[in-house]
Amino acid sequence: MIFTGVISLLSLVTLRQHLGGAAGADAASLVTTGASHVAIYDWTFLLGQTLMPAINALLLGSLMYRSRLVPRVIPAMGLIGAPLLIIAVFATLFAQHSALTGLAALPVIPVAAWELSLGVWLVVKGFRPSPITTGMAATTPAAHQDVAV
Repeated sequence: MIFTGVISLLSLVTLRQHLGGAAGADAASLVTTGASHVAIYDWTFLLGQTLMPAINALLLGSLMYRSRLVPRVIPAMGLIGAPLLIIAVFATLFAQHSALTGLAALPVIPVAAWELSLGVWLVVKGFRPSPITTGMAATTPAAHQDVAV
């Protein structure tokens, strides 16, 4: 989605170069085409960089919350912010407000805090021990006792 938005903006450079030699109806059609490329960028930004982090926060947040691999307050931020951000995106889709202005920017805060805190926690502390991996680690040395060193 992000690449589509970038390509639509880069295509405006080509349109601008062609606009220099165009006159009359050709210039009007190029301006209309340029406006459509800007609209493509706006939609890809809304769907790719606003909606997808909310969906990812729901999926990864629910997994982290249930597995307890990180403190529960961290995924709770994502699980609270993601539905709010999804509501803000759909309100923007249905033209209730413009994207990320005023109150629409508030749902971004918990999702951003979720992403930042998860990243910092995993770099500093890592995952908590899991009963599943602890059980696997306990059986692994017993299997290797027969090997002569």
